[in-house]
Amino acid sequence: MKEVKNEVLMMEEVKGKVRKFLGRFFKKHELQDHEDIFALGFVNSLFAMQLVMFLEKEFSIRVDNQDLDLQNFKSINAITELIESKMVSS
Repeated sequence: MKEVKNEVLMMEEVKGKVRKFLGRFFKKHELQDHEDIFALGFVNSLFAMQLVMFLEKEFSIRVDNQDLDLQNFKSINAITELIESKMVSS
C-alpha cells in the first residue's frame, strides 16, 4: 500500500514538473492535464524538440524513435504515462 502511495506521489511530482515546463510556453492558457496541446495549436517542431530534451534531462530517460508518437506527447497525462513507462523499463 505504501509503495502505491509513493508511486502516486511521484507521478504527481512528475506532472507538476511537466506542467511547469509547458507553462513557460503557454503563458496565456492554463493547461489542463487532459488537454491536447496539438489540437490547441501550441506546438511546432522546435517546441517538440525542446520538450523531448527536457524530458530526457529532467527525468533521466531516453526517448527512443518508437516513442516519437503524437499520442505520447498530446497532453500532460500522456507525457506522464510515457515517463512512467520509461522509468519502469529502465
